[in-house]
Order: sequence, then structure tokens, then C-alpha cells
Amino acid sequence: MLIGQRIRQLREQKGLSQGDIEKASGLLRCYISRVEHGHTVPSLETLERFSAALDVPLYRLFYTGEDAPATPHLTPRRSLEELADESGPGGTEARFLLKLKGLVGRMVDSDRAFLLDFARKLATR
Repeated sequence: MLIGQRIRQLREQKGLSQGDIEKASGLLRCYISRVEHGHTVPSLETLERFSAALDVPLYRLFYTGEDAPATPHLTPRRSLEELADESGPGGTEARFLLKLKGLVGRMVDSDRAFLLDFARKLATR
């Protein structure tokens, strides 16, 4: 399956229009159409914008299985809780993220969506 077809498939599965993707990603609707129809090949940066707009991990643009693909040769990652037990800047950041995770988890969906949209706008500055 070509990347444009996969993007279109994921977009339609989520019930999104090209206009919705345009708003979420900042990509022009005509460009989204060109990608979906195979007339242009997006860069990795653009694929990251598509995956964020579709709210899927980047690998889902290439992988069609239900479960995450096996990664037998990767070093296991430590959990956020394990990182928070460390001293130094890494531990401080992990503790902050755990606190943020708890607070965001208690928010209603509309407030969480507002916060995420606000963070996206701040990140583009």
C-alpha cells in the first residue's frame, strides 16, 4: 500500500475530512489531496504532522496490523516512574511529567482538547 492510500484510509477510519487534517496539521488541503492520490511524496517531517493530525503513532502510517510490531532487538525502556526515582535533571523532568499526567487525567475531555490545542499553537511560535 502506498503512503498516500494509507493516510487516506486512516483519515476515513477516523471520520475526518481533508479539511480537518488541514486544521490539525497546518498542511494545505490541496497538498493533502496530492499526497493521498500519490502525486507527491511527503517528507518525514510532513509524515509526523500527518500522524499528529490523525492522532496515531508514526509507525501506523506504514504498519497495518492491529498490535504494535514486535521490536526484539531494542533495548527495553525504563518507565516514567523509574526515571522519576533518579536524581538530576532527568528525574526532575520525569517527576514533572508524572504530575502533569495526573492533573490532565482528571480533566474533562473538552478542557483536555483545549489544552492540547493551546500547546500546539504555542509550539508553532
